[in-house]
Amino acid sequence: MDNFEEYEDPYLYDQENSSLTADISFLSKMAEKCSGPIIDLACGTGRATVPLAKLGHHIIGIDIHTGMLEAAKKKTSSLNLPIEWMEQDCTRLNMDIKTDFIYSVGNSFQHFLTNEEQDGLLVSVHKLLKKDGLFIFNTRFPSTEELLQPPTEEYWRSYTDSKSHLIVDVFTISRYDSLSQTQHYTTIRKYKGINQKTIAEKRTTITLRYVFPKEMERLLPAHGLKIVEIYKDWQGTLLDNDSYEMVYVCQKI
Repeated sequence: MDNFEEYEDPYLYDQENSSLTADISFLSKMAEKCSGPIIDLACGTGRATVPLAKLGHHIIGIDIHTGMLEAAKKKTSSLNLPIEWMEQDCTRLNMDIKTDFIYSVGNSFQHFLTNEEQDGLLVSVHKLLKKDGLFIFNTRFPSTEELLQPPTEEYWRSYTDSKSHLIVDVFTISRYDSLSQTQHYTTIRKYKGINQKTIAEKRTTITLRYVFPKEMERLLPAHGLKIVEIYKDWQGTLLDNDSYEMVYVCQKI
């Protein structure tokens, strides 16, 4: 399974994720301290890449998904921004550069499902970072509420599709595999017509890996990355048991 089904429609991805901007301010402040190119790993369609480039930073956006990168290129083709788009596997990066700053947002860390994939990512990050360079990423917090969701269709949220102007009700079905620490999600989008009747339905699946804080305490230093800070959000609130995500600020040692 290539685990890309959720990303086969870049327009849908942008529509459902473009409002997520809490990380941009945090990354922008960190970027001010850095020189040279900044690397956005698993950049997708450039949700975080473009705002930083608009501030004048030279950004290299890297993703393995051709369609998402093509959408990113199309969006920025006339903007004359200092962005390089690269199609590469983040677990086997092949680049002849060094950087002060690498980030990976949108909980992309959860797409690295195996220990080998996580190791490959972190080896690549360490190789490209200069000494004392920063690696910042976020991942969902493995709380009881998050992992033990009922394996039934649960309502998540609604929005208006900007093309069809139809109301879209979004539902999810979740199943957690304790042995692999992966959550298998089915997302169901129900498009509502007249009288709120469902006239179309779209289903996608994705599998995400959850990592616990104590695992991170071993994993990151084992790859030459010191944990500088751990937050529960992009406002810099310290992690606690009521967290929904973990934001890691790491430094190459």
